[in-house]
Amino acid sequence: MLNMTIMILKIITDPNPILHKVGAQIAPADLKSEKIKELIADMAETMYSSDGVGIAAPQVNESIQLCVIAKQYNPLNANEDLVLVNPVWVKQSILKKTDEEGCLSVPNIYGQVKRYTKIKVKALDQSGRPIEFIAKDFSARVIQHEVDHLNGILFVEKAKNLHKIERV
Repeated sequence: MLNMTIMILKIITDPNPILHKVGAQIAPADLKSEKIKELIADMAETMYSSDGVGIAAPQVNESIQLCVIAKQYNPLNANEDLVLVNPVWVKQSILKKTDEEGCLSVPNIYGQVKRYTKIKVKALDQSGRPIEFIAKDFSARVIQHEVDHLNGILFVEKAKNLHKIERV
């Protein structure tokens, strides 16, 4: 059993250069390390404490291919957060939908982003096992947004009609 203290991590914001770099691949053996296990737990805690639906490692200053998707958007199991290691996705339909997005690393800025409505995702889970699944609609949007982070792309680079909304 891990004896770790879960921490809320500092979310870095644009224009931090780490947000514009492609994250390094993670070796499956590294997923057994205490450091990665703690990072995953801390990322999930940080995501929820910030009202996020997904978070990518570069957003917490770790330039690696790791993201966490909130459990309610996990197409595999709605009872646990979806951890994706070295994820890639392929469109499963030509259909795209435009919807409003925001980002914890670009606070108070929102815009319209066009994304595929159905994708096939291939990744490793947090234990290093290969996973493959279909994500649709909002889950597909969140995964595409987070994988963009892992590839050094922020939503503002794709968005139209950017606008500022101050949160209270």
